Amino acid sequence: MSEKYFIGIDVGTGSARAGIFDAKGNMLSQVSQSIKIWRPQTDFVQQSSDDIWDACCISVKEAVRKAGIHSSAISGIGFDATCSLVVLDENDQPLTISPDSDPGQNIIVWMDHRAKTEAEEINQTKHRVLQYVGGVISPEMQTPKLLWLKRYMPETWEKAARFFDLPDYLVYRATGKEIRSACTTTCKWTYLCHEESASGESIGRWDDSYFREIGLEEFPDERYVRIGQKVRPVGEAVGHGLTSQSAADLGLYPGTPVGVSIIDAHAGGLGLLGMQMNRKDENKNGFNDRIALIGGTSSCHMAVSPEPRFIGGVWGPYYSAMLPGLWLNEGGQSATGALIDHVIFSSCHAQDLQKEADQKSSTVYDILNERLIRMAKSRNLNDLGMLTKDLHVLPYFHGNRSPRANPSLSGVISGLKLSSTPDDLALLYLATIQAVAYGTRHIIKTMNENGYAISVIMATGGGTKNEIFLQQHADICGCRIVLPKENEAVLLGSAVLGAVASGTYENIFEAMQKMNQSGRIVEPAKEATEIFHNSKYHIFHKMYRDERSYNKIMNQEYREKIKQIDA
Repeated sequence: MSEKYFIGIDVGTGSARAGIFDAKGNMLSQVSQSIKIWRPQTDFVQQSSDDIWDACCISVKEAVRKAGIHSSAISGIGFDATCSLVVLDENDQPLTISPDSDPGQNIIVWMDHRAKTEAEEINQTKHRVLQYVGGVISPEMQTPKLLWLKRYMPETWEKAARFFDLPDYLVYRATGKEIRSACTTTCKWTYLCHEESASGESIGRWDDSYFREIGLEEFPDERYVRIGQKVRPVGEAVGHGLTSQSAADLGLYPGTPVGVSIIDAHAGGLGLLGMQMNRKDENKNGFNDRIALIGGTSSCHMAVSPEPRFIGGVWGPYYSAMLPGLWLNEGGQSATGALIDHVIFSSCHAQDLQKEADQKSSTVYDILNERLIRMAKSRNLNDLGMLTKDLHVLPYFHGNRSPRANPSLSGVISGLKLSSTPDDLALLYLATIQAVAYGTRHIIKTMNENGYAISVIMATGGGTKNEIFLQQHADICGCRIVLPKENEAVLLGSAVLGAVASGTYENIFEAMQKMNQSGRIVEPAKEATEIFHNSKYHIFHKMYRDERSYNKIMNQEYREKIKQIDA
């Protein structure tokens, strides 16, 4: 029997990637192609579905070439992507969602916050479906974005024939079948996957009363034809696989099986949570002691349980959204990699750092890490994390997703001095990494207070390629961090979908067991380091309370006094 290979296609915020894997989860090749992004005004972030599809095609063709295999050896394909909103007309042409009416920009990106007001209004309804999104819907989810479109772009709203989550759009483009994923619809559209469907074609159902109450009554009136009448489990084979056109676009064979899609972070869960660390630890508590951390522009924290756990400020519980038959809780931080980059590249030293990194064939992060190591050595510190004793960061520059669930929060920096040297930047960079890790600790603590016993972080993504990022997370969270053998766990998770769709493996669990392989383990430091971070974690929470008190003074007390003067 000839070797089988699977393609995982991952569309992140800044690029589309394709990876080729064998049936054991070994990666033969990967290729990345950048995708365009537009920011026409504050809180608006936009992309193009045609540009993204073209990037996917380029990546797949080059990945197959680099792997040195024939395209006929590809047995299955899986797609994952950011949970961004795609808008098409009746001819499957893009419809503008841009304030400048650019027809090519038809995607409202996940991190777009134009619908903050709509999200607040929806939350005021306190509708029962909100209990399945941690009690508070986010402007990063789809129903606030849809309500914004209806209000402010009525022409697009009227012409729209199909609204897709980006992962589902890619499957539609590949197969021609309007299948929505249990992952995308449950996590981002308020679909109730755990409830009985009126149609045997779907698992779960939409809640008519929710859409009527929030002002999107068109969807129940038209029986959800524009947002999905058929919802299926992740990895299930879609239609007859690739169409002739999409196969030609991708350089593959028509009929190649395609699995029902998944959100990018959730694909990371499929590439991580099946890892076996050693025989002693092998599934001793099922999945209850482990969390998948998928870091990138933002970070997601995925944990699953056999029963629903309602955790305030943590998204979910979502039934069968990642692993069929299990309930998913999803914590998240809206800006992690983006925040670290903001701190570095908004500095006056960024250009010189980049030049030095280029000369050394290194990265800016490596240059800063080396500087921190030298600084710790010069101060006789055994742990470089202690360099930030007097410098503290509250990381809510783009609001907070979990567990405070407030997109309007602001960041805070305490401990600045009247200097701006490369050492100062290195310290601020370290304090920002630590702030992100304190946010992760807050999420894990909240989950553990609600039924989990998380002591292991299974991690992938950009941050996990940074040794200081890894060690600070281990030290601050008090958890072992397990890294996958193949560091591209998100791509692997998408390939898992392709392996299941092809029939190579019977289900997601079997594919994960066969294809997830563990690698290095990072252990947390103890004693003095633990005491140090406990103190800084206390400051982390106090900074939040202080920020809220400033907000109250200016948005409540100040406004009341102005009203009294005006009266």
